[in-house]
Amino acid sequence: MTPSQQPRAETAVYTHGHHESVLRSHTWRTAANSAAYLLDALKPHWRVLDVGCGPGTITADLAALVPEGHVTGIDRAPGVLEQARATAAARALDNVTFTTGDVHALDHPDDSFDVVHAHQVLQHVGDPVHALRELRRVCRPGGIVAVRDSDYAAMTWYPQVAGLDDWLALYRRVARANGGEPDAGRRLKAWARQAGFADVTAGAGTWCYSTPEERAWWSELWADRTVASAYAGRATQGHTDAEGLAAIAAAWREWGRAEDGWFVVLHGEVLCRA
Repeated sequence: MTPSQQPRAETAVYTHGHHESVLRSHTWRTAANSAAYLLDALKPHWRVLDVGCGPGTITADLAALVPEGHVTGIDRAPGVLEQARATAAARALDNVTFTTGDVHALDHPDDSFDVVHAHQVLQHVGDPVHALRELRRVCRPGGIVAVRDSDYAAMTWYPQVAGLDDWLALYRRVARANGGEPDAGRRLKAWARQAGFADVTAGAGTWCYSTPEERAWWSELWADRTVASAYAGRATQGHTDAEGLAAIAAAWREWGRAEDGWFVVLHGEVLCRA
């Protein structure tokens, strides 16, 4: 095994943590709204690895779509896996298991899965190209590595509440200080090619929040995340102070009250043939 192939531990810090305001967002995610680009390729008997599964809502959907196969969900945070197991149990899914794992050093043999899926993971890791090589290693030849990540610099909104510009600039500084790349979406195709994938289909998807209910949900979870999550603690380590965070939280709530409010999150998506 060459030095470049040696397993390595994760070096980045997960910027968001698992505060309730973060999980409020994660549990909203489904295969339909977060992995639609992959679903047509799934076969009922396939083995799927879901990397960075969090509370397991996407994982459970994938398990329902491969009833003759099996899904393994992994996450670095053992606490969130209890919620993932409860999600699967509530849906009476018996073809899904959850365990801890590190995307840079997966505890699975070569060629173990037909599909390896990672949603909003590579933006948070220290070496996304090595992570993609590791995803490829555990995917069988001809299988699919499916990756989707948001791109913070490409997020856009209306009306132009000034404090949201401050939020975006601050978040990008904090994420990069933690070892991640918040503008990952635009880089996925390049990272996949650097990782050795020759067959890469790149695309994009969006989340859009514009109804009163959507605006209230999105603005409140980000306002809460700004002042109360692990992100808040990391942001005040040399990037801003509590007063700055409070002003950003107020800006989020101001945007949420705007009747014409509209916010779009752009995601890069790649389907890579192993």
